[in-house]
Amino acid sequence: MGTPWLSGEWLPLTSFTEEKFGQAEKTELDAHFENLLARADSTKNWTEKILRQTEVLLQPNPSARVEEFLYEKLDRKVPSRVTNGELLAQYMAEAASELGPTTPYGKTLIKVAEAEKRLGAAERDFIHTASINFLTPLRNFLEGDWKTISKERRLLQNRRLDLDACKARLKKAKAAEAKATLLVGLRAGYGVGRGGLSGSWGRTRALGFSSPPTTPPLTGAPSLPCCAVLLRSLKLWNDEVDKAEQELRVAQTEFDRQAEVTRLLLEGISSTHVNHLRCLHEFVESQTTYYAQCYRHMLDLQKQLGSSQGAIFPGTFVGTTEPASPPLSSSSPTTAAATMPVGPSVAGLAPPGEAALRLEEVSPPASGTRKARVLYDYEAADSSELALLADELITVYSLPGMDPDWLIGERGNKKGKVPVTYLELLS
Repeated sequence: MGTPWLSGEWLPLTSFTEEKFGQAEKTELDAHFENLLARADSTKNWTEKILRQTEVLLQPNPSARVEEFLYEKLDRKVPSRVTNGELLAQYMAEAASELGPTTPYGKTLIKVAEAEKRLGAAERDFIHTASINFLTPLRNFLEGDWKTISKERRLLQNRRLDLDACKARLKKAKAAEAKATLLVGLRAGYGVGRGGLSGSWGRTRALGFSSPPTTPPLTGAPSLPCCAVLLRSLKLWNDEVDKAEQELRVAQTEFDRQAEVTRLLLEGISSTHVNHLRCLHEFVESQTTYYAQCYRHMLDLQKQLGSSQGAIFPGTFVGTTEPASPPLSSSSPTTAAATMPVGPSVAGLAPPGEAALRLEEVSPPASGTRKARVLYDYEAADSSELALLADELITVYSLPGMDPDWLIGERGNKKGKVPVTYLELLS
């Protein structure tokens, strides 16, 4: 006997629709499982946002990002692209060549172009390192692990719908069986259970009936189908209930198995967090290295420009009198903005590497000295330098032939060379 309205093909869809309208019971997951699902969704959403914004940081040009995306999808190597710093360096070098590489402006353009070229190369290395150590693991999670988790979650949802459909089928089969049992009981006048007529048919035969009664024994009872038809119907519903119970057991087993698989994958999100934490440390390390390289390149450029400015504007050196971050090392100090008095030449004083400085022969120039406040602690590299302590006041002056990045400093009866970048010259 067919039961189209109980077809297994339609019940999951019917169950899903009824759940949405609150008309059917839904198999609920435990609270821990729900927390794992919410945590996985949050991880996926924030990973996508961090990935997109990091891509914007590394490549602000939207069209360039689209181009790189297409190359990756086509599994082709992304062509090398000139960075903005390298392009600026190219323009400056061409300008210097046309305007005159021997002029002060042309020489400065060449120096700045070389620095910008180094900055562009450092940026290229940073982008490459960040892409490998940070962006690639994030993409691998979204395109690999997360797709697997999503697939298993969809499969779990289907298993749950199958389970709910089996529950609904069993519920309807039991209701139809109870109705058929009642009809048989009314027709025969005796109680009938799932095992058959429970003795009612035997009692009927004992009364001399060779077939079930054709009229209801109860006064005023409605006309009912013959007992044989009702019995066949009851047997069919008994079989239907047995089949529905068996399908429910199978569906429950498959649902439990899939729930365990999905749970293991969701608990693996903790390992994903550990991996992303390591990648984040590597990203910060590469970013730190990049900015440190940029700082060193700019310090070198500032030193070169300060030296050239001293040659163009004798008796001056260029920089800033405002407090600044301490230089990376005392070997590459920059200059500070001020005009220092210049004293008479000292025979023993020469640029570093040409002759040793004889401090006993050094004296303040006739044009006077200036006061300076020490910005940072400085440890003297040799006996010709003066050690400094932050916030102390010393007397400084310059001598002809000195490296413009250095001054002579005096504190009491001690004197020696001091780097300009560690000082704030006072008016």
